[in-house]
Parts: sequence; structure tokens; C-alpha cells
Amino acid sequence: MSTFTSEIFQTETMTVPGGTETILRGGRDLFPLLPDALHGVRRIGVLGWGPQGRAQAQNLRDSLAGTEVTVSVGLRPGSASADDARTHGFTEDNGTLGDWLAVAAESDLVILLIADAALAAEHEKIFAVLKPGATIGLSHGFLLGHLKAIGSGFPAGHPVIAVCPKGMGDSVRRLYQQGATVNGAGINASIAVHADPDGHATDRALAWSVGLGSPYTFATTLQDEYRSDIVGERAILLGAVHGLVEALYRQFRLDGADPVTAYERSTESITGPIARTISRSGLPAVRAALSEAEQELFDRAYSVSYGPAREIVAEIYDEVAEGTELRSVILAEQRLTSRPMSRIGGSTMWSHSAEVHTRRGTTPAAIDPLTAGLFLATMMAQVDEFADRGHAWSEIVNESIIEAVDSLLPYMHARDVAYMVDNCSRTARLGTRRWGPRFQAAYEQIALPAVDTPADPTLIKGFLDNPAHEALAAAAELRPSVDISVA
Repeated sequence: MSTFTSEIFQTETMTVPGGTETILRGGRDLFPLLPDALHGVRRIGVLGWGPQGRAQAQNLRDSLAGTEVTVSVGLRPGSASADDARTHGFTEDNGTLGDWLAVAAESDLVILLIADAALAAEHEKIFAVLKPGATIGLSHGFLLGHLKAIGSGFPAGHPVIAVCPKGMGDSVRRLYQQGATVNGAGINASIAVHADPDGHATDRALAWSVGLGSPYTFATTLQDEYRSDIVGERAILLGAVHGLVEALYRQFRLDGADPVTAYERSTESITGPIARTISRSGLPAVRAALSEAEQELFDRAYSVSYGPAREIVAEIYDEVAEGTELRSVILAEQRLTSRPMSRIGGSTMWSHSAEVHTRRGTTPAAIDPLTAGLFLATMMAQVDEFADRGHAWSEIVNESIIEAVDSLLPYMHARDVAYMVDNCSRTARLGTRRWGPRFQAAYEQIALPAVDTPADPTLIKGFLDNPAHEALAAAAELRPSVDISVA
């Protein structure tokens, strides 16, 4: 689904390679339309208080302030998150905090933001208490994949919608708060309408997205969303970038660089100047910023790493599509009930993070051509794989490029890549642990040893002429004039 219509909001058409897509431009000026767009929803129940639950509950509450729509939070008995929810204004006394099943039973829109594995295990309890005709809301298609795998489905008679922010929960909240002074600041989101028995599901999804502060909303399907989202986490958004900086750091150290310089040329180059250049000027601008000699190295690095990266992205996609990756998450969650998940930042490179950060004011990082070639080859491998699998261009550029450079990489720059991995969702953490080492091995064993091989002109032309640049430029016109603050 790349088109939609609305009874309430004025939509726009965005030109993308091969056609057009419908989008909705967000903004606080649309908040007065939200109650009508929700079509009878007077109580929204947000189940869960993880990063997305915390952000979405607060954003929706703030956007709907002064209306007759109440936003409440539902938590399981004994939840360690209850005190934090109270601190942020959701309390039993004002009727906005309660038992998860009780909140589900009294809500007209039930947004399911508990952990993926927990949702797979507990969804039947939630479905059993829903009001007749209550709308089921998701921010991830994981549950659809699980239901398909077990031969089940969503309960009949209930609208099923998804609003999927293209960034982590902290970004969703932080940019919303920054948007108090910059209309439209936020994280882009996709919507999906999986079931629409009353004919109002699309408007409800759009209202939810606008209420989160999304600068622009585009359409997808629930199946396409969970495939692109889970693959992206394991590839360029987290898994691949972690494997890449580990491999590059080792390579630079072998070439004689001191630890701080090796960190700057690998991690700092990606999270700083490469990410900023892509965000503001697009992918070809990274190569254009290099000298002629550096472009030659970029081309060689791109040529030897695109193929191995594309193979892994395709393998991940196949495993997500056939359910193997989802089952591995559920099995891993079952094992983790008896022991905590280990942290990923154990290599020596991360001990130099603080020193690198203190040098930023005196020695700003530059675009390293070797790093840039490997990183952009991996990013384009994901872009091309998604395009070949039939994803809409809005989804491709958001899941492969915009989410990376405008949400995740800024946080990695402020903390570090390993910190980011260890503080994201459990599903993403598990996927990064599984696939990050695969990418690292491909760079170390296949790409880097062959980096002196002459560049493949066909691959470089494919990069420079890729239709993704047109799609990204169209999306960039909707970008708010504010960068995320991660202080």
C-alpha cells in the first residue's frame, strides 16, 4: 500500500521513481483535527512502558490535551516501570495508569507496545478482553509474523492498524519536545491498515501518527513493515554498522594507526561527517566531498564490499520472510528468562570513546574514504535488496537511510555504537548479536583483503545513478529544520 485517502486530513502526492506515493505532512497545526480523525475513540490504552511506550504515551497525551480523549498506560502486575510512569504523570489517582488487561478492556484504541516475545506469548489474553470493535494498534509487524507462523490471526470485527516511527523511542519523544518551537519536528512514521471493518481505520492511523509528531507519514503494509524493519535492524541500522566499525578499527590498527585515530577514522567518521553529509545533501555528496585520490579509494572499497553485504542482507531478508528470525527471537527470549543478556561492547576500541569525544572541538573528524566506501556499499545493498523485493520507495529510504542518519547515528555519535546496541529493543539487540559478526567477518575476510582491486565501474555507476537518490531528495523536502538534540 503506497496510497491512501482521508476524510479529515489533506494529503499530498510525492513523486518517487516510477510513480507517486501518498503522504501526509504533519505538524502541530493538525492537532485540533485529531478527535474527529479518531472516529469515536475516547480512550487510548498504551500497553507497555519501554522506550516506544514511554514516548508514544506522552506524545499522544500532550497532543490530545484539552480534548475528551484520554491516554492511559497499562502495565503488568509488579512492573518495575510503574514508578517511572507515575513520575511522568500517569497515575492510578487520575485514572491513567492501571493493570494492562484492565486498561485494554476499557480502551477504544489499544496500542500494543510490550516486548515482541511477550506479545507473542500474551496476545490471546489481550484479545480476549477487548471491547467489541476496539481498534488494535501496533508499532511493529512482529505480531503478524508470529500469528502467521502459528496459523492464527487477529480477532474478527476489530480494526487493526499500525503506526511505526522510523526511530527509537527516545528520538520520538525528544524531537516531539523540540517541535514545541519548530512545527513539524519529529520522527517520520509509516502507517499500515491491516483490517478496516468500520471504514475509519486509515484516519485513526493518521491521527495517531500526527499525534506522535511525525513530520510526514507514508503508507506500507504490516507485512512489508516488519520485514523491512527487522532486516534493517540487523543490517545498516545496527548489526552491519557495529560489525563494520569493529572491522575497520582493527584494520586501521594493523595499518599502524594509534587507537584514538583508528576510532576516529572508523566510528567517528560514520557517526559524524558521513551521517551529517547524507542527512543534509544525500549519498553521492559523500563521495563528492573527497579528493580525486580519495574517490579512487572509495570506489575500490565500495566495489569489494557491495557484493558480500548484499548477500548477507538477502539472507537476513529470507530468514525474516520465512519466520526463522522471528522464531529465533522468541527462543532467545525464553533462554534469557534465566540469565541476563551480555553487553556487546567488550572490545578494546570502546575504551577510547571518551577520549575521542573530548578531541572533537580541536580535531573534527573527516570523511575517511575507506570507511565511507564500505558504509555506503552496505547501505545501498540494503536499499537495492528492498527495491528488488517490491518495497515502496518511502519505506526504502526511511528504513535504510533516514532512520540511520537522522535518528540512530546521532545517538551513536553522542554515546557510541556499542552503547546504542546495548540500549535498544531486545529484538534489535538479539539480531545485532546474531548478524553483526557475520558482517564483520565479510568485511575482514572478503572486502578488506581485496581493497587494492581496481574498482568496478558498473557498480560505481549503479551507485551514482541509483533511483534511491531521487526518492531521498523528495523525502528531504519534507524534513523539518531541526536536528535531534542528544545532549
